[in-house]
Amino acid sequence: MSDTLTVLYVEDEADIREMTEFALEDEGFELVQCVSGQDALDKAGDVNPGLLLLDMMMPGMDGMTTAQKLRELPHLAEVPLIFMTAKVQQAEVEKYKAMGAIGVISKPFDAMELPNTIRQLLADAYD
Repeated sequence: MSDTLTVLYVEDEADIREMTEFALEDEGFELVQCVSGQDALDKAGDVNPGLLLLDMMMPGMDGMTTAQKLRELPHLAEVPLIFMTAKVQQAEVEKYKAMGAIGVISKPFDAMELPNTIRQLLADAYD
């Protein structure tokens, strides 16, 4: 069994995608990067991720809609979901969790802490 976790990662901003890749690439994560919700849906059939990591605010299809559409695909219906967003007020976080997110990572995030934050959210979800 591989120790690498494949992540379907959706983020419209190139600089944030680069920072996330830098933070995760040598930490046991393999990113399948998508620039939009539609890009994620287009790539979703070819990947079996262990995690969905979605930006919330994107042009076109937002993170919530993207998550709902990805969840309609049988092989992604139960995959853990984490949102990354600047909107982390309690009511919003509760809304994200109500739709099945195991956690929310606030932006801006600490790139050095990102791998541990993701691991902790996964561990907490499956405790």
